[in-house]
Amino acid sequence: MTAREWLSDDGEATLVRVLLQPRAARDAIAGERVGALVVRVTAPPVEGRANDALRRLLAKSAGVAPSRVTIVRGASARDKVVRVEGVSAAQLAARLGGR
Repeated sequence: MTAREWLSDDGEATLVRVLLQPRAARDAIAGERVGALVVRVTAPPVEGRANDALRRLLAKSAGVAPSRVTIVRGASARDKVVRVEGVSAAQLAARLGGR
């Protein structure tokens, strides 16, 4: 586990604990809360649209393709664990701007 409790490295990818807030005013990474990265997306939580928006936003922030971002746990919940391939926990923390 890194200094950021919402990030961990599993050897092949980085796992990120996310608190997703759908139907927000804009897509944004809003900081940390309760040991999770708070991510806001404009998409509604219908038919996986909020999850797709989450994957795209994290991929863009991490500098990887959206196909390298997968939801490991919590596909139908606000609390999620997301796997980001191709970037270490330290690199991801730096790319997220030290949040």
